[in-house]
Amino acid sequence: MKRLIVGLLLLALVSPLLFAQQTLNVYTIMPEKYATKVFAAFTADTGIKVNFIRLSSGEALARIVAEKKNPQVDALWGGPADTYEAGILEGVFEQYKPKEADAIPAKFRSAQNYWIGIGVIPLCFLTNNKFLKEKGLQPPTSWNDLLHPAYKGALQMADARTSGTATERIYTLVKIFGENEAFAYQKKLHQNIQLYTKSGAGGAMPIATGQAASGVFYIVDALDIQQQGYDVVISYPKEGVTYGVEAAGILKGAKNVDLAKKLLDWASTKRLGEVMMAEKINYIPTRPDVKVSNPALDMSQVKLIDTDIAWKGKNREAFVERFVNEVIQQ
Repeated sequence: MKRLIVGLLLLALVSPLLFAQQTLNVYTIMPEKYATKVFAAFTADTGIKVNFIRLSSGEALARIVAEKKNPQVDALWGGPADTYEAGILEGVFEQYKPKEADAIPAKFRSAQNYWIGIGVIPLCFLTNNKFLKEKGLQPPTSWNDLLHPAYKGALQMADARTSGTATERIYTLVKIFGENEAFAYQKKLHQNIQLYTKSGAGGAMPIATGQAASGVFYIVDALDIQQQGYDVVISYPKEGVTYGVEAAGILKGAKNVDLAKKLLDWASTKRLGEVMMAEKINYIPTRPDVKVSNPALDMSQVKLIDTDIAWKGKNREAFVERFVNEVIQQ
């Protein structure tokens, strides 16, 4: 009996520690309403609880660099892969190859195994349909259409100082026009800007409600607004758009590295893509064997510009600096 009592006491002492070890701490750039659903599925499949804080990509990168010597979370989830590439240069990510990483095309994962791609999200235009009818305009199909005088003071789009959507916009313009011309274009575009938003999706609802007319967004955020029933139209520029590769990676020095590895293992499977399709989270899965059910995610008629992610990461800081100095402070 004494042995039994001692055993139960030891179990009572050890059990909380076991449960504590099953909690993973994460910064997520993926919007909270999506991350909540994804992490719920991960917990259901693995029993591992996820505590997370949602940050914009710029905030997340700044925080994990600042916390480099004492990481406060174990992994970064979501956000464009160039954020991760910039983090690699700061030495904040751990190398790990998830179990099914080879099923993900090479262009959607780090060649050095610092991150894996969990979704693909092209840029697009989102425009209020009532505005277009009132102004007698067609949906924009060129980057130059956004320079039309009718859009003066009516555009909302993300701020490159905080948002990965905004840096993606700069990458697209640089690839289309060349670097100097891209910033010259943005100076002209600035005259039509009503507001630069902190997050990539920040301007979508104002456009939906008519406070603003149009803007540039990742398709996941534009489709979310459209699926809510707002009278908006999604279009693409004929010159093309680049696309973000949403990523996930483990932080160097993570306190729960084994649990973080399980998250990335799970993310490399078909299961993640299936969860996103079932929950109407409009990322194009990086695994080609996941069936895409939403026809709006068919990019066969869109000019997609392939862009080296390492190039994005290398140039991110310099492009943001130019955006601030030449566009915001002009």
